[in-house]
Amino acid sequence: MSFDVARVRGLYTSLSDGWVYLNADSSPQIPESVSAATARAFRNAPLMDNSQSTGTHAKNQLTLGSETMVAAARRAIADLTGTVEKAVFLGPSLETIYHRLSIALAPLLRHGGELISTRTATHTLDVPVHRYAENDLGTGEIPAWQYRDLVTGGTRLVTISSAHPQVGTVNNIAEIADITHSQSRAWVLVDATACAGMRDITFNTLGADIITVDCAAFGGPHIAAVAFRDVSMFPRMYVETLRMDVAPGLAGGVSAAIDHLADLDEDALGTRKKRLKASLAASGQYLERLGNYLVDSLSVLPKIHLLGISGELASGAHVDRLPRVSFIIEGVPDETIFNRLLSHGLVASMTRRDALLEAMGIDDTQGALTIGLHVYNTTNDIDQLVRTMASLA
Repeated sequence: MSFDVARVRGLYTSLSDGWVYLNADSSPQIPESVSAATARAFRNAPLMDNSQSTGTHAKNQLTLGSETMVAAARRAIADLTGTVEKAVFLGPSLETIYHRLSIALAPLLRHGGELISTRTATHTLDVPVHRYAENDLGTGEIPAWQYRDLVTGGTRLVTISSAHPQVGTVNNIAEIADITHSQSRAWVLVDATACAGMRDITFNTLGADIITVDCAAFGGPHIAAVAFRDVSMFPRMYVETLRMDVAPGLAGGVSAAIDHLADLDEDALGTRKKRLKASLAASGQYLERLGNYLVDSLSVLPKIHLLGISGELASGAHVDRLPRVSFIIEGVPDETIFNRLLSHGLVASMTRRDALLEAMGIDDTQGALTIGLHVYNTTNDIDQLVRTMASLA
């Protein structure tokens, strides 16, 4: 298992423009292979697919290129999540997918079936919530232990995000799913977007029953997907509701994006599923070291407050994190920080307010900035960030 960051950076031609991109939380860079595949897909979508099977016993099934692209995208998502192609549905966005899931899962919530959600979810179902799991305001984590009290025999669905996209705190989905399944017949629906491309998000790892993901989060096209653990779940829902039209040209970039993830470890061998597992493990270790270096480097600046990391409530907490940090500089507006970074060739993200950040007190400050790292970032990027921040903090 190896991860060569220099080789990986070469797969992103956009990095040659001279800017240092620290905004993977909101706008990750797109690999050249994905850009090229998407361009080809838009050209070939209206054409007949000439790559037909040949041979005496081959089935001569002529299809349009658009149909082939959508099928390939579904297979790629199936490999990413550890299920089968028939259990995957594509949609134009997560908002649309969650709206359709609200209809599709209606039979599950009949006759008093309970839904447990969180107040800080990025995407929610359009159905009444019976109970809420709360975040730890010190770290941003959603503690798993509270589900022992929340989940009852009447619980039918638990929805949660794999991690907070800006604070970076990773939730223990496997433990939450284990508690849920041991105390009820409920399904666990996980928005794995924040961890996609950086962690293993297969059903075996998460323990979930339904996984949603936005492909743009790992440098893919702006298309979303929902995957089910098994097609045997379909009789309990209105599955036809989940059949949506997507742009074939965009779907053509999904397989290339997941092939890119599978090839991050150049020593990985075997099927795409096996290579994904090895590559995400290697890149995950690299990103963990990079995230720790980011936190340690910013923590030495006296005026910086790292949301979910600094302060008494977070002191001594051992929480799993993505390489993302949202921070405040006392007395300095977020726009000033953002522009200072831009003037030094650094691109960060203005922190988007949500329920967790508001509960953490962001409204009482002059705003925050988010640093999101990905596989193409290096410790040199962080050093340049700290040197620039030193004049403000």
